[in-house]
Amino acid sequence: MSFINIDGIRREFALFREAKDLVYLDNSATSQKPDCVLDAVRTFYEKENANPFRGIYELSERATNAYENSRKTVADFLNAADPSEIVFTRNASESLNLAAFSLGELMVREGDEVVISISEHHSNMLPWRSMAERKGAVVKYLNCGKDGGLEPSELEKLMTDRTTIVAVTAMSNVFGKLNDVKALAAIAHSKNAVIVADGAQSVPHTKTDVRDTDVDLLAFSGHKLLAPMGIGVLYGKKELLKKMPPFLTGGEMIERVSTEEIVYSEAPHKFEAGTVNAGGAVGLAQAIKYLEGIGMENIAKREHELTEYAMNRLRMVPGITVIGSPKAEDHNGILTFKVENVHPHDVSAILADNNIAVRAGHHCAEPLHRFIGIPSTTRASIMFYNTEEEIDRFIKCVSEIRGLMGY
Repeated sequence: MSFINIDGIRREFALFREAKDLVYLDNSATSQKPDCVLDAVRTFYEKENANPFRGIYELSERATNAYENSRKTVADFLNAADPSEIVFTRNASESLNLAAFSLGELMVREGDEVVISISEHHSNMLPWRSMAERKGAVVKYLNCGKDGGLEPSELEKLMTDRTTIVAVTAMSNVFGKLNDVKALAAIAHSKNAVIVADGAQSVPHTKTDVRDTDVDLLAFSGHKLLAPMGIGVLYGKKELLKKMPPFLTGGEMIERVSTEEIVYSEAPHKFEAGTVNAGGAVGLAQAIKYLEGIGMENIAKREHELTEYAMNRLRMVPGITVIGSPKAEDHNGILTFKVENVHPHDVSAILADNNIAVRAGHHCAEPLHRFIGIPSTTRASIMFYNTEEEIDRFIKCVSEIRGLMGY
């Protein structure tokens, strides 16, 4: 794969230099971090550490500039119209809780409808259900196809004049299926509904253009795209963010406050109460620059080839069923599977004994697993820095599991 120097890339990750026997295939849970990201965070705390927005001295101004420059980097990465459309949070879960609470307060009344897909991660399901219960709204579920995909025509059938919000995943963390968010957004907007997309899985692996898809809100976590844990993003259209009330209140999110009145700051700052995670934002910006240096198209190509290689080999193992589409291009690095007569936790434990890291369970998508009639599964998730040799080790170990369990 000449378009990526994989050996050079792996030398840029301390974990791969030091833990040479580890096969890390749990990238959908979190990604590893390259040296440049760790260095950027360290440099911030060594040379720019002050509370952003709080001081007029030089160090605080440098911290503020580092934080706001990171916001611009994220905005450019998503092709947002303006940096003010980028709200920093802790993670995608917090972003989606912010969205559900604030949109609920802004536009949901008793009897209104919220549509969420059955394939959502709990982070894009539970906040909407909680909001609907609080507001007396009705939750409707958009079922997915056998490949995990969401059909715009099925969404259109579900929507009525009472539908106010549509919440969907851009890419399933179980199937790996990339959904047509642009088409789903067009259907939602035809009924004057707001569409919120969970981009936690899609943003690290595919080029994301929020203006092209016309999504109203988009959430993702930094830690899944090489950045530190504890930094997330909520993109929102400027006019919508302007109308939405704040989710958290406290320091630095107000224009002025007295005993008689409160005037909140403009977006995005009205959503960023308290001391911000400036170091995390700097790390996220550096991670984005690193990915863009490789090229998102190159990353997608690399991950597709690795997915195809792994899927073709995995399907040859007796007693293995891959969940979702038979086409490798529909999995985008995510291979969720079951081993006949062997519990996923046993599969994961055997792999762990061989220093191969995967995920077992319902992957924070329990309603989806109930929908497909499988209580739990094992998931191997690939990123561009993985190798064919690692996949070979993974396949070899999987092929021996049923024998080890006496089948």
